[in-house]
Amino acid sequence: MRATENSLAVLGVRGLGEVRRGDDLAALIAGAVELADRDVVVVTQKVVSKAEGRLVAVDHADAEGRRRLVESESVRVLRRRGELIVAETRHGFVCANAGVDFSNVPEGQAALLPRDPDRSARRIRDGIRAACGRTVGVVVSDTFGRPWRRGLTDAAIGCAGVLAVLDLRGTCDAGGRELQVTEVAIVDELAGAAELVMGKGDGIPAAVVRGAPRSWFGDGRVGRDLLRPASEDLFR
Repeated sequence: MRATENSLAVLGVRGLGEVRRGDDLAALIAGAVELADRDVVVVTQKVVSKAEGRLVAVDHADAEGRRRLVESESVRVLRRRGELIVAETRHGFVCANAGVDFSNVPEGQAALLPRDPDRSARRIRDGIRAACGRTVGVVVSDTFGRPWRRGLTDAAIGCAGVLAVLDLRGTCDAGGRELQVTEVAIVDELAGAAELVMGKGDGIPAAVVRGAPRSWFGDGRVGRDLLRPASEDLFR
């Protein structure tokens, strides 16, 4: 896989197998694909949660039990419609069912979000460096809906070694005008690109994005850099 200037190449990582509690995700990824320096490895929240033991027992047919579980993972419930709950998690994410996932897990279980997705990303990044000597960025992704738009897309909930936000304020556009407000959510765009090759039912829980420019790399954290504080949020 080769990327040229002003292009990205995205490769789904196959062969990880069924991830279980205690598995070394970094070693599994490093053993499944040949990595290069400045690759960005995107890993789904689901396999991170499985490796970190974030599966809990719940009867999928028990609507009340599902509701209690979602509420236990919430700090604030924003909306309810039938069984759907839109809530804010302890991390600060506003999402459906507080990130509790009932799909692609064993019957009778649900996956919770990692306790600290940024720390999870740092652990995978450091583990890949130890396993194969490559310096990569890592993004932990999850699927989100969006207000006012149909459809789902993957977004970043954790990152390491890659900027969460690329701040272009003070630079100029193609016409020479200074940009005043442009901040690009790089890790969300990387997560969305990776999801295109991972799919929802293909059993591909990780992808490699190759060709990212040096300007995208740095000490980024989703929790610190990407979440808009309530004081700046027009919709709270």
